[in-house]
Amino acid sequence: MSEEEKFTEDQIEAGRLLFAKRWDFLTSVTDMANLPDIGDTEIAFAGRSNVGKSSLINALTGRKGLARTSSTPGRTQMLNFFSADEAPLTIVDMPGYGYAQAPKELVEAWTNLVFAYLRGRPTLRRVFLLIDSRHGIKPIDLQAMALLDKAAVIYQVVLTKSDKIKPPALTRLKEETLANLSKRPAAFPEIIATSSEKVNGIEELRAEINHLVLN
Repeated sequence: MSEEEKFTEDQIEAGRLLFAKRWDFLTSVTDMANLPDIGDTEIAFAGRSNVGKSSLINALTGRKGLARTSSTPGRTQMLNFFSADEAPLTIVDMPGYGYAQAPKELVEAWTNLVFAYLRGRPTLRRVFLLIDSRHGIKPIDLQAMALLDKAAVIYQVVLTKSDKIKPPALTRLKEETLANLSKRPAAFPEIIATSSEKVNGIEELRAEINHLVLN
């Protein structure tokens, strides 16, 4: 079953309505002590630097400048929170990983912050782990999966920039990715292919997130 077939028209519409609200930046934190109060459902986005995380968040919310995009890998060095009035959902943009220019001690501090957040946030329903369709799963992504497995947080792979490869290659990538995920204890056994530029898969991702809010 493709992601398009998984959801009914009503579910797609419900997801659209959730993200039709005005989403705004809430806060950024570098320390667990400064986390916002626990509310309703939280979801988080993780991925390598330059995987298209900010662009995907902007596409989901329909706000081009909500999450900052940068050509410099590793610019997002904090947990960034976004919310909307009367929406029972908070979106968390996690620090990108795999940046080569950051000092080792800074990378360790970010890793510790992320792990502490993953283990200590009871309303975190799912982490969406972004993988660049052009490159597939890299060793650094496997390290991120191991961290999520250790934290026992359910994560779902979202393929980004899926318009940049041909359909047969995308189909093979999906199959290879699912085979890899079948070996991971905390991995959700479905993936969603997206393109922020072409808006492919955005409706389905919205519906998936809305499902988490309702259940």
